Amino acid sequence: MWREITPDERIEVQVDGYKVVAYSFGKGDETVFCLNGGPGLPCDYLREAHSCLIDKGYRVVAFDQLGTGAADRPDDTGLWTIERYVEETETVRKALGLGKVHLLGHSWGGWLAIDYALKYPDNIRTLILEDTVADMPHLTVELERLRAALGSETVAMMQKHEAQGTIDHPEYLAAVTILNYRHVCRLPEWPAPVNRSLGDWNMGPYTTMQGPNEFLYTGNLKDWNRIPDLPKLTMPVLITVGEHDELTPACAMKMKNALPNAELCVFRNASHMPFYENPEDYYPALMDFLRRNGASA
Repeated sequence: MWREITPDERIEVQVDGYKVVAYSFGKGDETVFCLNGGPGLPCDYLREAHSCLIDKGYRVVAFDQLGTGAADRPDDTGLWTIERYVEETETVRKALGLGKVHLLGHSWGGWLAIDYALKYPDNIRTLILEDTVADMPHLTVELERLRAALGSETVAMMQKHEAQGTIDHPEYLAAVTILNYRHVCRLPEWPAPVNRSLGDWNMGPYTTMQGPNEFLYTGNLKDWNRIPDLPKLTMPVLITVGEHDELTPACAMKMKNALPNAELCVFRNASHMPFYENPEDYYPALMDFLRRNGASA
């Protein structure tokens, strides 16, 4: 179960002349290296949800990616590419001397983890893809299906505002809020670490790479698709997804079918953050996978 834990170390890492900040918990021989979602979010929400793994003997590391949290926040939109973030991740791994890691990527962090694993497979003991996808065009179709559940009149209203560039209109924002509570986090009160991350969201990387909100993809990743490359990833893979996830179970199944050594867990009564919404099922599933695929397995 998640709880607020003070990091044992706060490490500043230089990446191409900029500062990113890593947080390390515990002293275990095996490291769970967390890549949080966004893009543009501080790592608080994912860090706090997984630092409790130190109780099971793991070291847990997360970091504020460039443009987020305590990291530097340059204005150069040319920096907001998945390729650059892959190299940033490798720089942090080497700077902290992490060796082979259990690489855990959530949402955008899952896209980053996939591209990192394709380039640096020898650095990964296991790959944990949480509430994520490998095919953006397929996700776009799935998001239209989720939006359709709001009703044809609401969908038409949203499409009108998107066409007019008025997505800051209250009625449009109200529809997005409903979708967020259905498909991002279904808890009536969102946990403090989630609110901390969302309250410090840097929309620069987010709009450049993804789009203006969780249900409209217009950024430089809108055509990203790694399904044809997934058969190259032969390490053990755990895919997790909430049954109501915005990055849907159908997207998760498409990844599983393309990966040679993957297993899939779908969590009931959860959407995009099962570690907060259904911790009773989430943590046992994660721990079972880590135990079965650790260094001593």
